[in-house]
Amino acid sequence: MEVARPAFRPDASVTREEMEALQRDIAASARFEDDFDFDARRVGRPEGPLVAGVDQAFLDDRAVSVVVVLRGEEVVERAHSVSPLDFPYIPGLLSFREGGPVLDAFEALSTAPDLALFDGSGRIHFRQAGLATHMGVALDLPAVGVAKSLLCGRPVAPTDELAAGERVAVEANGRVDAPDGTVIGHAVQTRQFEASHRINPVYVSPGHRMCAETAADVVLACRGGYKLPEPTRLADAYADEVKRRVDA
Repeated sequence: MEVARPAFRPDASVTREEMEALQRDIAASARFEDDFDFDARRVGRPEGPLVAGVDQAFLDDRAVSVVVVLRGEEVVERAHSVSPLDFPYIPGLLSFREGGPVLDAFEALSTAPDLALFDGSGRIHFRQAGLATHMGVALDLPAVGVAKSLLCGRPVAPTDELAAGERVAVEANGRVDAPDGTVIGHAVQTRQFEASHRINPVYVSPGHRMCAETAADVVLACRGGYKLPEPTRLADAYADEVKRRVDA
């Protein structure tokens, strides 16, 4: 799969100010509204669209980046890359550390997915340009961010007593470069146990060519028996598999 907008490929050699300026350009180029030609109601079904799960594992100064493409429960293709890391982890600039390796993995794909779920944020980001937004715009691919913790923004209601399938909107606040009160994503409860073993929600936000409500719908449609939606859960497992093989 080709990178549609090479100008947005992350460059870890530029200054922080240049990175943040690029993120603002990416957010301005992103479309946080539905813009795709598949039936979102069929996500996760055998006849549904191709859904890519994206994740990474790390080995010394290298990133193992993987993409697992599903149609329903069937794995259609898996691809990976092993790329050098040349940028530290800095909150808000994750895509400049991990984005280049992720694009390397997409370029190894022969399949063109209809949408992608990323282990990271999309619009729930200080400059509305998390990893899912950056990669979605670079690939011009409908994209969703699925984060395990909330980077910024404000849930409109408590999120610690949600039942499986429930969601709570996350609005922009003073830490987000968007009008206060803009819905930038949702806390989504994919699975829940009894009161003594509560599971926290995941934080779902649109990356590109999808609105916040549809992004949450897609993640719920992709849930299985675990907290993570199946595409990113399988990507996580595949990343560990490749890491063990590379490290052997």
